Amino acid sequence: MKKGRSMKRNVFLALMVAAPLAFAQAPAKDAAKPEPMKAAAKPMAEKPAAKKAVNPKRLEDARHCLEKQNNTDIIKCSEEYL
Repeated sequence: MKKGRSMKRNVFLALMVAAPLAFAQAPAKDAAKPEPMKAAAKPMAEKPAAKKAVNPKRLEDARHCLEKQNNTDIIKCSEEYL
């Protein structure tokens, strides 16, 4: 074999052996446990959600608008359902 090819293979094999060792992490024995939420730290006050005016036509079928003569009329008709 050529010297360059065997050198590449040796480097590759060395990386294949070393990679799992480099990424493996032993569990920390003295890992600090997260402190429970302190009583002084209160969650932010929830603001009431601003309700939008619900369009009663929102769930209705607007396909009849497609029977209009031109695009402008179709758009005007379908905007009622948004």
